[in-house]
Amino acid sequence: MTLKLRGALPLTALLLGMVAPIATPAFAQTTTQTDGEVRLRRIEAEVRAIQRKVFPEGAGKTFVPEITAGQTATTPAGTPAASAVTDILARIDAMEAQMTRLTAQVEEGQNRAAKLEERLAKLEAAAPAADAPAPAVSTAPSTAAPLATTPKPATTAPTAPKPAATAPAKPATPAASRVAAVQAIEKPATGDAGLDEYNYGFRLWEAKFYPEAQQQLQIYVDRYPKHNMISFGRNLLGRAWMDDGKPGTAAQFFLQNYLADKKGARAPDSLLMLGTAMVKLKDTEKACGAFAEMAASYPTEIAGRLKSQYDAARASVKCK
Repeated sequence: MTLKLRGALPLTALLLGMVAPIATPAFAQTTTQTDGEVRLRRIEAEVRAIQRKVFPEGAGKTFVPEITAGQTATTPAGTPAASAVTDILARIDAMEAQMTRLTAQVEEGQNRAAKLEERLAKLEAAAPAADAPAPAVSTAPSTAAPLATTPKPATTAPTAPKPAATAPAKPATPAASRVAAVQAIEKPATGDAGLDEYNYGFRLWEAKFYPEAQQQLQIYVDRYPKHNMISFGRNLLGRAWMDDGKPGTAAQFFLQNYLADKKGARAPDSLLMLGTAMVKLKDTEKACGAFAEMAASYPTEIAGRLKSQYDAARASVKCK
């Protein structure tokens, strides 16, 4: 590795240029000593520059110098120049050794930095791009809610996570008799579009056309999320799936209805049916949790309108 500092000649060229004149016996002693001292001081300056680059924080972190200034001594007249030349060569050798160690340290530091960057790149590549969403609840049955026209005013509750959308199952090509029976069910036309959609879904469910009721009630829930019958609609959508033998899907709609508006007209019904669905799915812990929540949140309903249904559902599972 050829190291250049502040416009100086490459180190190899510098040393060669220094050694050549020293080795030539034709030069006089005074010229050799002066030229050698100048070059030696130049190399020492370059070493100090390298030390400042390797240890930029300053004092206390540079190498202890291995080369010290020579003792000033009076050379007796007539003494050959060999001793001065030998001293200069020894000092140059020491400087080269120190320069080699400094160069090796720089290269080692660069190598460690490259490896560290490589490890960081691998760690960043291995990091997950994004947090995976929590899976939606996949269980819970419930009891159908009767048709109502004057529900209790709903109070907006904290927004709950929306369950994973479940596409209504497309019924297999229905028989002509079934198509005719479904078409025979009249869709109301009261002037309240939302109420008409809900009532039509209720009629389909009541006639036990569960797949058709699922599709119709999903249309109502999607189009009229602020309608005054929405608590009834979500609960009945869960019932349509429950009565179709799919408690896992039904549970998602029961839980959504309860969390979306805990003061909604059919929130207690949905919580009761969520527990019932868990019983069907043999998840005792969640079933008992739903029943305990209902007892704590809706004591009046348990003692009144939903008493018989709650007692029957609660008796179907052994809770601790």
